[in-house]
Order: sequence, then structure tokens, then C-alpha cells
Amino acid sequence: MAVTPSMRERKLTKRELFDELYDEYLDLPKKERALKIMDGLFPYFDSVEQLKWYVDLGMERKYRNIVARRVRMVRKANLADFNYFCTFTYDDKKHTEETFKKKLKNKLSLLAYRQGWRYMGVWERSPEKKRLHFHGLFNVPDNAMVGELVEKTDFSTVTHTMQTINLNTYFEERFGRNDFKELDKRLLGESLAYLMKYIEKTGERIVYSKGMYQYFISDIMDEDIVSTIGQEDKKLLLFDDFNCWDEGVLMGKVSPEVIAKMRKCN
Repeated sequence: MAVTPSMRERKLTKRELFDELYDEYLDLPKKERALKIMDGLFPYFDSVEQLKWYVDLGMERKYRNIVARRVRMVRKANLADFNYFCTFTYDDKKHTEETFKKKLKNKLSLLAYRQGWRYMGVWERSPEKKRLHFHGLFNVPDNAMVGELVEKTDFSTVTHTMQTINLNTYFEERFGRNDFKELDKRLLGESLAYLMKYIEKTGERIVYSKGMYQYFISDIMDEDIVSTIGQEDKKLLLFDDFNCWDEGVLMGKVSPEVIAKMRKCN
């Protein structure tokens, strides 16, 4: 990427320019990406040593951010009890890309507020046709589903085979093609890996609904502690069947049902 006068006119900071170059060369292997970034930043440093130090520092910052996003995503997912992996596909007969993205986001936010839906997902473009999609893990409470789920079999132009999807009639009418796959809880890790692989490759941010928390709050009794761990022994290693307490009230042994009753926080 050549540094142009327009960049200087925009008065980018070094960090902002680094981030732009990082995103531009995101598809390159790590070493090649670093070299391209160094080329773009070269005019702004007095020595190659300073430049290399700055780029190494920036690459490390990006790596730490990815790790933090991955940890946050997994923590939230483990408390969400997802039951569907959903895909919503842009239909140019119903929307522009802008209205598709805006109205789908608004509708999902409304369902989260009124019906208690919880979700995390990412915007993606298909590899060949570059058609916009939203992929997400969803928790749809009992009796909170809108529309009906109808099994539909058709031909996939991507895999060139017949495929079966669970089409939601409500979203089909308003947004177009969609698929509500029931989630096998044993495959949650694979679904999370898919979302994380995509955001690490493209730099896309994860979309979270309100009400997605990283932690639940519980008092801990001495008999449930195996040992202290971590830096300066500030963390506790608990037995797998520890008891959950809420302000002196025993809620039960840890389980999805008990965790659902506990207070949450981020």
C-alpha cells in the first residue's frame, strides 16, 4: 500500500495507519503482513529498528485482542444454552444490503428485548458470490419462536447437492432464505470455532444480543474449593459439583438449570 498525500491530509496517527494496513493485508500470512505494514509505515520512522519494534508491538496487540475476544465469546456461549445455529441470507428482491443488515439487526434486538432471545453471530460473505449472510448461535426460549419452522429440500449451488433446511416462515417473508438448525450441544465447540475462525480471518466483530453475560455470581464455601491457582493464588479451583449460593440461599449444585437462576455479570 503506497502512502499518498490524502493519508497525510487525513492526519492519521501511527496507530490508526497501522490498523488500516493490518486490515488491508489481513489475508496474508503473518510474516508477509508484517512486512507490508512496515513498507506502509516506513516514511514515519527514523530507523528500521524503531519501525520493526513498533510493528512487532502492534502485531502483539492484535494477537492479544483476538485472544481476549475468543475468551469472552466462549464464556458468554457457555452461559447462553444455545439451541439453534441460524443463517439469514440477503435477498436483493426484498432489501438492499444496507436495509437487510439494519432491519435484521433491529428485529433480532426486538426479539431479544420482548421474547428473551439470546444470540451471538457474525456477518459473512459467501466465498463465490459474495452474498451477505448472518450466521449466529441462538437461544430461543420455549414458546418464544416466531413463525413456523418448515423443512425444505432444494439444490445447493455451492455444494452441487440436495440439501435440507429448516425454513422459518416469519423471517422468509420479511428477509428471505434462512435456516434454523437445531444445535447438538456436543457440537457447540465446532460452531464457536467456525465463528471465531471467520472473525480472525476477516476482522469482523461478533454481534451480541443484550443479556449475554460472561459470569454468574455465587458465594463459595470452603468445602467446595480444591485449591487456589493463578497469579498470586487469586483464583479458586472448584470441585465439579460445587454448590451455588445466592446471598446465603443454597440454589443447588452447579448445573445449567441452577446457573440460569443465578445473577450474572460481565
